[in-house]
Amino acid sequence: MSRTNRILAVVLAVQIVLVAVAFWPKPASVAGGESLLAGLETEQIARLAISDETGNQVKLAKEMGSWVLPEADDYPCTANKVPEFLDKIVALKTNRLVTQTPASHKRLKVADDAFERRIELELADGVIHRLYLGSSPSYGAIHVRADGQNEVYLASMSASDAGIFASNWIDTLYFSVVQDQIVALTLKNGNGRFEFEKDDAGTWAMKDLAADETLNQNNVTGLVNRIASLRMLRPLGKIEKDEYGLQEPSAVVTVQTHDEAGTGETHTLRVGAKSDEDNSYAVISSESPYYVRVSEYTVKDFVEKVRDDFLELPPTPTPEPTS
Repeated sequence: MSRTNRILAVVLAVQIVLVAVAFWPKPASVAGGESLLAGLETEQIARLAISDETGNQVKLAKEMGSWVLPEADDYPCTANKVPEFLDKIVALKTNRLVTQTPASHKRLKVADDAFERRIELELADGVIHRLYLGSSPSYGAIHVRADGQNEVYLASMSASDAGIFASNWIDTLYFSVVQDQIVALTLKNGNGRFEFEKDDAGTWAMKDLAADETLNQNNVTGLVNRIASLRMLRPLGKIEKDEYGLQEPSAVVTVQTHDEAGTGETHTLRVGAKSDEDNSYAVISSESPYYVRVSEYTVKDFVEKVRDDFLELPPTPTPEPTS
């Protein structure tokens, strides 16, 4: 090889090395430490939308200083939950650079069309900041990229911090009464009307029980347990819609309570139609202005119970062995 060719070969090798250094995905570094969303403060954020790449999305908004679900007639979020999440977002730093090559975005799940979470932060003046949460290389760490930037950083978060369902941001307990204070319960569904009362000894009695019938105390107690604490999947809003099926409910549960002072109250729960989309039921409580959706499992007993379910049925006779 001539001297000229050797020189050209060396120059080519150097160029290859420089290109590799420039574009090779970089390991996490600790240099720097600037804010990923420079100048942003939690108090400036007025609206928030969190999505996954399959289309699930939750929208949150700040109204009168409190965070709510705007698509459910401003159902209140759990106090401090949204601000604490936003504090984490605002505190994201650039001190752990992972890569700055666009080709790595999909692999790390922080691309515009391939991500674990897309977070849109809207300020009161309408300015929007968007960022992507991606894959997790280790417990408590996640890849993150700000929209419009090539750099990907490692952050101390997880995708579960950015819930994509309304239930991730609210107290899902919808209806609750003190179980020991329930003294009477009436269930009306497509199979009939069933009325129960509890005496001072805590024993349940059923109205219209025949002389040869015995009430199954455990089954009544099970029904009481279920109505004493009922959780929702998500709130729907304050306006009743025909699709909820509450004009002809699948079940109506009426509960009477007496507290320690002897004050009596009556609570009513109406269960509407089952959704073909997710098999949930629309429900409205006399204690809340909000219609909600609950799981089929939660209200199954209210909708499907029949009279025999509350009775001690005689044992099935054992057939005589044939010779």
